[in-house]
Amino acid sequence: MKNNNNEHENTGTSVNGAGGPSDSRVTEGETQDTLTTRQGHPVVDNQNVRTVGDRGPTTLENYQFLEKISHFDRERIPERVVHARGAGAHGYFEAYGTAGDEHVSKYTRAKLFQEKGKKTPVFVRFSSVVHGGHSPETLRDPRGFAVKFYTEDGNWDLVGNNLKIFFIRDPLKFPDMVHAFKPDPVTNVQDLERMFDFISNSPEATHMVTFLFSPWGIPANYRQMQGSGVNTYKWVNKEGKGVLVKYHWEPIKQGIKNLTQEEAEKIQAKNFNHATQDLYEAIENGDYPEWELCVQIMSDDDHPELDFDPLDPTKLWPPEKFPFLPVGKMVLNKNPENYFAEVEQAAFGTGVLVDGLDFSDDKLLQGRTFSYSDTQRYRVGSNYLQLPVNAPKKHVATNQRDGQMTYFVDKGPGQNPHVNYEPSTLDGLKEAPKSGEPHEPHVEGNLTRKKIERTNDFGQAGDTYRAFEEWEKDELINNLVGALHPCDPRIKEKMVSYFTQADKEYGQRVADGLAKMSSMKTNNDMGVEMAKEMGHDADPY
Repeated sequence: MKNNNNEHENTGTSVNGAGGPSDSRVTEGETQDTLTTRQGHPVVDNQNVRTVGDRGPTTLENYQFLEKISHFDRERIPERVVHARGAGAHGYFEAYGTAGDEHVSKYTRAKLFQEKGKKTPVFVRFSSVVHGGHSPETLRDPRGFAVKFYTEDGNWDLVGNNLKIFFIRDPLKFPDMVHAFKPDPVTNVQDLERMFDFISNSPEATHMVTFLFSPWGIPANYRQMQGSGVNTYKWVNKEGKGVLVKYHWEPIKQGIKNLTQEEAEKIQAKNFNHATQDLYEAIENGDYPEWELCVQIMSDDDHPELDFDPLDPTKLWPPEKFPFLPVGKMVLNKNPENYFAEVEQAAFGTGVLVDGLDFSDDKLLQGRTFSYSDTQRYRVGSNYLQLPVNAPKKHVATNQRDGQMTYFVDKGPGQNPHVNYEPSTLDGLKEAPKSGEPHEPHVEGNLTRKKIERTNDFGQAGDTYRAFEEWEKDELINNLVGALHPCDPRIKEKMVSYFTQADKEYGQRVADGLAKMSSMKTNNDMGVEMAKEMGHDADPY
């Protein structure tokens, strides 16, 4: 077998970089600003297709037009099933070197955290969850908060939401949950009865519903909201010892602001892109948003002293027992140059971890870890990691080859190009040295299909309700009553029973509100009637 490591002939064009061709040659009369086709042909006339005479017909050999229109026909990639509406920005993460008062190496060997002042580039995508790509940013919905760290050990994706908990704890329920929250498959109308039909049969969602229908369900914008990894992860130190960890982003400079339903509707009447515009303009004006990254740390065991399972993503870890420990801050200081290339094609996955970070046994995390990256390979393509926004900002060398839209071969500089496998003695790629002891938790038990033992579906929902200010309680009750009003009586009864188990006053107020609204029209019906009554007659033209 030949060992051919010759470099490509120097043609002036980069063939193994992520930044695109570097050839700057121009033809006679052409400048760097001259419009060309994708083949590099200068475009002399971009106003008229080629026709027989000035009135046509159009001829088929219009290559310039065919290239332009066929690309236009394919401009969109499949929309994200969830988190379709989003905005993004570049920035950096600056480590403190500590977790609270202790050096962070006690808990993790992840390099990006070790040195005080060390900066790691990041890209962040904020989003709404359920609604489509051009939906109003004022709708009641969790907000996605996904951060891609371009570390020296490769990418780390911290994928979460603004709210610190979730609706479900088992990934088997995730497709059903999303189906229930999406528009009706027959009418294509958003139907809250479908949502509450699912939730009324999923009591673990009561805590999340309590947050979602309060003002916390509509953040004022992306800059002034919290973020959370939601799931439980692990940190691993040099000795291979692991601890459970939860991640929290706290907006340290700009603070937190939420909206009432009435305020959101007023904003929506003026601007349904307000959050995207707010983020873009703040960065353009030099008002860079900042978040502090805090972690909660817990020993990796069952914690029988708690009345819930610490791996349950529908629960909060009480901060008085597991305090927030600051580990660094993030600053967003650069807007994307192209929305599609950077924000729409940005691809995140919960399984994208670097050395020193690991998975817990959180069932939902395990399911998300397959689903997220699998979605990106379908949506963007098998080589999505070669796109600049997704590519690691470090050495990459793999034995992965081919697939749609292969842009370059990510081989090592000394790698035999004939060897795309490992192990090999013929100058193939070699395994990396270990950076610490492996984390090897003991796992034992029967394979079962069971819920966790300590579900406690209503305790923290009641705590959250009682912690709300009075105006937040009022807003929560009004929003829930309005949303539940058109639902089947059986669904209402179940939901009231959940709220009552969380807090007696909570359930009673929802029940009383529903009783008062029993004969009133729903908002959807009122909107249809208003359009009929307020529409202005017009003659045909």
